Amino acid sequence: ASMASSLHNLLNKIIKTGSLTVRGSGGEQRYGGGGGRTVTIRFTDEAAERELVNDPQLKLGELYMEGRLLVEQGDIYDLLALVKDNTLAQGLSFGMIWRGIARIIVSQFRNRVPINHNRRNVAHHYDLDEKLFSLFLDEDWQYSCAYFNPPGISLDEAQLAKKRHIVAKLLAEPGQKALEIGSGWGGMAMYLAESSGVDVTGITLSTEQLKISRERAAKRGLANSVRFELQDYYYLPADKSYDRIVSVGMFEHVGRLNYRKFFNKVNDVLADDGVMLLHSIGQPYPAIINNPWIEKYIFPGGYIPSIAEVMPAVEKAGLLVSDIEILPMHYAYTLRHWRQRFMANKEKAAAIYDERFVRMWEFYLAGSEMAFTHEKFFIFQMQIVKKRTAVPDNRNYIYEREAELKAFEQRRVPLDKIAV
Repeated sequence: ASMASSLHNLLNKIIKTGSLTVRGSGGEQRYGGGGGRTVTIRFTDEAAERELVNDPQLKLGELYMEGRLLVEQGDIYDLLALVKDNTLAQGLSFGMIWRGIARIIVSQFRNRVPINHNRRNVAHHYDLDEKLFSLFLDEDWQYSCAYFNPPGISLDEAQLAKKRHIVAKLLAEPGQKALEIGSGWGGMAMYLAESSGVDVTGITLSTEQLKISRERAAKRGLANSVRFELQDYYYLPADKSYDRIVSVGMFEHVGRLNYRKFFNKVNDVLADDGVMLLHSIGQPYPAIINNPWIEKYIFPGGYIPSIAEVMPAVEKAGLLVSDIEILPMHYAYTLRHWRQRFMANKEKAAAIYDERFVRMWEFYLAGSEMAFTHEKFFIFQMQIVKKRTAVPDNRNYIYEREAELKAFEQRRVPLDKIAV
């Protein structure tokens, strides 16, 4: 059959609203009754059409990266969203029927084997050339969800609002000791130290992030109050205790088999009247299967928890949850900003890597955005204590503290652009 007739049958079944035009070995075919998104794609070779049908969840991203599937009208986000609009409306689960069974067995097995590949997995993603991150992140290199409050603010303002919101929930006091688990490029640790007079230790598994964080802290004269270590949370000495612990966008790499280990360690190192703030991506129910493309190319070993999977580990560690806030759409906005900035700089990205990398990164940002627009993914901020008296019994303090932090931001020495 020309234009793999199985692909034709598949698209016929899926695309009901909107319109998808496919150019390939069978000439041009149109799917859908219009009325939604309009997307045109082209396959460069017949084998690509077959590969897509055999394994859509992995091959869609691979074919796009390889330049064998081109989006000629709209962009890759529009294509993904068009498919998802339709599969959601019809209750179909795209790609689960094929190759799904074998993969579920493998991923279930992998999620149960607690080998610590953390260092290797982190390096795979975060030790990319720093110049790449300068192409799309805000001035403080916050590689996690921003907080668009009030709506419509810029990415820089929203990342600042995120730090302010988290630090407000930490209720840190001058002279306290804080730990940041997964310290990124150091922006959160520096903000916490400067705004609250706290001594901060940040731990990371990325040598690149460590180097940049140390340079930035030294430049801001924070060498005495902020330090960064190449350290796995699991090996933190239990005899050291911290008044405050913050972790932003790191829990997604812990892996569900290690939640008990993670919160037991938090229990070991959190002071009796201490406060922790955990900021993580969540999904509405436990995943049967990790997205195979994301697993292979972007975050090997990553796992997005549902809150129901996190709570037993928190409770069994003897910790109390004092507050949970859900931020549903903020990561979609953040990812859209990142993708627009990245695509505006795609020539520079291609010069650092190549065209294939650019398409891989675009697919990653678009697919991630879709998880928040179409798959009910969200951010949760979980505040954790040992004693319920460690935090006030109403939320007004958050907004009062944010007002104080805003005043601090006005006086703060501006951040240097990170040298790349």
